[in-house]
Amino acid sequence: MLKLWGRVNSINVQKVLWALDELKVPYERVDAGMAFGVVSEPFYKKMNPNSRVPTIDDGGFVLWESNAIVRYLAAKHGAGSLWPNDLRQRADADRWMDWASNHVSPAMTPAFWGLIRTPAGKRDSVQIASAAEATAQQFQVLEQGLEDRDYVAGKNFTMGDIVVGVNVYRWYALDVKRPHLPRVEGFHERLKQRPAFQKHISKPLT
Repeated sequence: MLKLWGRVNSINVQKVLWALDELKVPYERVDAGMAFGVVSEPFYKKMNPNSRVPTIDDGGFVLWESNAIVRYLAAKHGAGSLWPNDLRQRADADRWMDWASNHVSPAMTPAFWGLIRTPAGKRDSVQIASAAEATAQQFQVLEQGLEDRDYVAGKNFTMGDIVVGVNVYRWYALDVKRPHLPRVEGFHERLKQRPAFQKHISKPLT
């Protein structure tokens, strides 16, 4: 059985949990990271020298980096669904995964940490507002990309929607000023109907 190390409130672990649930892959999860420790232990650092989560062991094949794990799972278990058979659609989904990790996540992280993981008396409101504005600018890109599309790579749900979707959920769960983006909002509503999203993503931010 596939083994996953990671805490359920990690956005990167949530990507993997969502993918596993969509694909109906059985797994065992071990709490790791932050308050749970584990990631600095020698056995873990041998698997993942970054001392981060998530890490998986799939029958002796160890893999870290959340997007790589989602791609691997989609390719192994989701050909024709999460892993599009069409090369161009697959590249499109892949592109949006990298966009979310390289552009949205860095912009939004200061707002998330400032509002969720910083005591109220120590928050930097200027930094939070600046991060929210930067994130809003990034989501304008998604608004444009969703023109005539239900999902990031077309009409069907793919691996790209998982990585973009965890960031969209976090954005709408933060208490920040947001522009009205009807396509992004519609995309968010579609994701919220998915049982795996409800199980692993739709929960209070911690």
